[in-house]
Amino acid sequence: MNIFDELQSSLQEAVDIEQGKAQASRVTRHEVADVKAIRTRLHVSQAEFANAMGTSVDTIKSWETKRRNPTGLAAKVLAAIQDNPAFFKELASH
Repeated sequence: MNIFDELQSSLQEAVDIEQGKAQASRVTRHEVADVKAIRTRLHVSQAEFANAMGTSVDTIKSWETKRRNPTGLAAKVLAAIQDNPAFFKELASH
C-alpha cells in the first residue's frame, strides 16, 4: 500500500466515523487549563504569575481571555500547578 492509498483509507475512515458508520478506535481529549481560576486561587497578580511562568503579562491576559491557549511545556506546568498549587511557590522561587 502506498502513501496515497493509506491517506485515502484514513480519510474514508474519518468520514465513516463522522457519519456514525464506524466508531473511533480511540478518542483523545486535552483539557485546557483555566489560567484565571488558577491565578485567582493562588492569590497572585498577572505580573507575578507571568514572572513565575517565564512569560509576558500579555500572554497571561490572552490565556485568561481564551484568545490563545497555553501549549507545550506551559500547558504541562499549568496542569501541575492546578493539581498541586504548592508547586507554584517552588516555580516562583527560581
